[in-house]
Amino acid sequence: MISPAARDALATWLDGMGAMGGAADNTLAAYRTDVLGWLEFLQMHFGQGTGIDTIAGVGISDMRAWMSHERGRGVQARSLARSLSAVKSFTRFLAEREGFDPTAILSARSPKFRRKLPRPLSEEGARDMIATVELQDLRGWVAARDVAVVTLLYGCGLRISEALSLTGADHPLGETLRIRGKGGKERMVPVLPAARTAVSAYVTLCPYPVERDAPLFRAIRGGKLVPRTIQKAMEQSRMQLGLPATATPHAMRHSFATHLLNAGGDLRAIQELLGHASLSTTQAYTAVDTARLLDVYASAHPRG
Repeated sequence: MISPAARDALATWLDGMGAMGGAADNTLAAYRTDVLGWLEFLQMHFGQGTGIDTIAGVGISDMRAWMSHERGRGVQARSLARSLSAVKSFTRFLAEREGFDPTAILSARSPKFRRKLPRPLSEEGARDMIATVELQDLRGWVAARDVAVVTLLYGCGLRISEALSLTGADHPLGETLRIRGKGGKERMVPVLPAARTAVSAYVTLCPYPVERDAPLFRAIRGGKLVPRTIQKAMEQSRMQLGLPATATPHAMRHSFATHLLNAGGDLRAIQELLGHASLSTTQAYTAVDTARLLDVYASAHPRG
């Protein structure tokens, strides 16, 4: 049995991650599942209830046993790495609050796995996708809406959640747009004329009024548009175009970064535009060869 104190600590940590860390609801749900799974393993492993003292007494061999148990039941390295990250974060919080040494848990090594590099579309493929999305719905305002969203993904490098979080207060789009991304981090992104035109065309046709506090992109019945709608329109489009299953809304963001870098864009500037905390994340978003990356680093590296 997991003690009430441990459950209370988990709830407090999750509340903090949501309020201070800006973690999304889905992320918090995954963290909760990961840590609860670990606590349940400790209960089985030690043959006793899992409380604060039990957690404080976990050694490196116990962590190895947990990781071995997870792999034994088919958990992939990527998922286990995420679970371990959640466990470490929770333990760090708990150790600071309760005053125990978390070294054994924090020193557990994450399993190695090969990160899947995103596959951007070609410039022609991105243009074809935008043009074909328009053909997926006979209702003019719906077609214009989907084109506007996909154009923002590719033209501004937005995440689908960021594009769909725009409100009437953001219209009409100016030359720049303030975006609140992951972790509540704000960034300014330039808005291309094509994106402004696409959004303006949608607003002109939309049967619902633009209201400051309402979603800019509306569903058929007037509510907030959900990602699945855009995903479905792109699925239909990519089948017509013969594009691979990797041609998703997120691939448009990948394409934005890749095409910008290929055109001579600075890697750190692209990092800012995408809202990445780490430059290595931006590098993974760009489908360029090593020589090209070295050229970019060489041109940007401070000398002297």
